[in-house]
Amino acid sequence: MKVHGAVYSTASQRVFACLYEKQLEFELVPIDMIGAGAHKKEPFISLNPFGQVPAFEDGDLTLFESRAINLYIAHAYADKGTQLVYDGKKMATVSVWMEVEAHQFGPVALKLVWELVLNPTLGMTTDAAVVQEAAAKLGQVLDIYEARLGQSKYLGGDDFTLVDLHHLPFIQSLMGSQVKKLFDSRPRVSAWCTQILARPAWLKVVAMQVNN
Repeated sequence: MKVHGAVYSTASQRVFACLYEKQLEFELVPIDMIGAGAHKKEPFISLNPFGQVPAFEDGDLTLFESRAINLYIAHAYADKGTQLVYDGKKMATVSVWMEVEAHQFGPVALKLVWELVLNPTLGMTTDAAVVQEAAAKLGQVLDIYEARLGQSKYLGGDDFTLVDLHHLPFIQSLMGSQVKKLFDSRPRVSAWCTQILARPAWLKVVAMQVNN
């Protein structure tokens, strides 16, 4: 298996985390996005025509879009490592909260990561108005999470699944920013974050960034 991506890419990190949870061997093919813009050129563009990392290869299968890649990994290697997906009604609930992550949490979290983490790193100005609006929306999502986590240990149920895993890159990035307080001020959300951020598979992803 090959992952064409970058250790600092949150989407790539999502796939790394899944592969580590499944205890699968993989080769990282580094894509120089910042220096060379390699994600917008051949040969990478033939793997993902949208020019976004990561791209994934498993034998003769090529995939892109990190969440879709992870669904494939979780189903194709169901007998390996952590069980991240299920069948029947249990999976239906997991699927609902996967959609919530992708469409409710993800977009506002990404805006905040750009403004509070990436822009300062790249020497660009943070837009306070964008931060204020996105933080308010994130707070609304986390209120719903706080209620949900009063019903089950994890968002998708009582077991760690792809739902929780898919949140990890953005949560990790935002924990070093001013919006950390949005997570900390909600006891169940705070405990959930602490628990999932401490998973051995995720710590391996963090180590990839440190060692890069």
